[in-house]
Amino acid sequence: MSTEFNFNIKNIRLDENYHPSDNTRITTNFANLARGASRQQNLRNALKMIDNRFNALAHWDNPNGTRYSVELEIVSVDLDIVGSGTSFPSIEILKTNIVDHLTNERIEGIVGNNFSSYVRDYDFSVLLLDHNKQQPTFSVPANFGDLHGKLFKYFVNSNAYKQHFKKPPVICLSVSDNKTYHRTENQHPVLGYEYLPNESSLTEQYFKKMGLQVRYFMPPNSVAPFAFYFFGDLLNDYTNLELISTISTMETFQKIYRPEIYNANATAGKRYQPNLKNADHSLTQIVYDREERSKLAIAQGKFAEEHFIKPYHAILENWSANYA
Repeated sequence: MSTEFNFNIKNIRLDENYHPSDNTRITTNFANLARGASRQQNLRNALKMIDNRFNALAHWDNPNGTRYSVELEIVSVDLDIVGSGTSFPSIEILKTNIVDHLTNERIEGIVGNNFSSYVRDYDFSVLLLDHNKQQPTFSVPANFGDLHGKLFKYFVNSNAYKQHFKKPPVICLSVSDNKTYHRTENQHPVLGYEYLPNESSLTEQYFKKMGLQVRYFMPPNSVAPFAFYFFGDLLNDYTNLELISTISTMETFQKIYRPEIYNANATAGKRYQPNLKNADHSLTQIVYDREERSKLAIAQGKFAEEHFIKPYHAILENWSANYA
């Protein structure tokens, strides 16, 4: 079992000079920003938004709001199948690092944040769509997400992960526009008020198979809650600065990608239902191609089917059946 998959982890700095690699899912937030004539200004503006939000949340001993900056690394994980030398770009995530300009200290942040996976594209944009074609009611295929979930847990438990990262990942996603969220009285100083959904979503169930729990929080001065997926204890396993690095990074991306929710002009109330048709929102000065992103998810899912799912079907099926 231990020799069937090896992981090769590569890191690249995400700054204004970043260019997506050939293996990067171009629907990924940061890759989308780094394309076209506005690419450098897009990245420069997004990174400045992250720094400003970080300093606004980490306001103690920070009178000028300039004490910290956030450095981002893109972590690309290639999966080597049965030692054959054939690798597949399996996962891409972000790692935050915090620079304290007062103490000249560089503090390790959180790994995860944004989450990209070709196999997830296959599950949602190929397998799920094909399963529901010409069907009267929506349903989910048997064992939906099982392989992806087991591969992710295998990666997080691997020596490769443990050699590179000190703590388990935290992934921060937008809330679902077909669920209703109710604010509780539980309030964290950095994560803000906790919200509870009226029911579980398909995304929750999918990430649960990856071993991840989910909690919903709306940070101070945010306008909508976020979904935080994690292992262990989100509130006690991570420092305030680590959590702020994730909030500032992912809130920036969501303001750009989902301004109807995260750059809305009205703040979520005690009972909140996200609305992607909300016209009362502001746009950032950052160019983002959302239509292209939707189309490319299908292309990337078919890439995974052609280069990973079909060629290694028997190996993957046998491994998945035996992996606890």
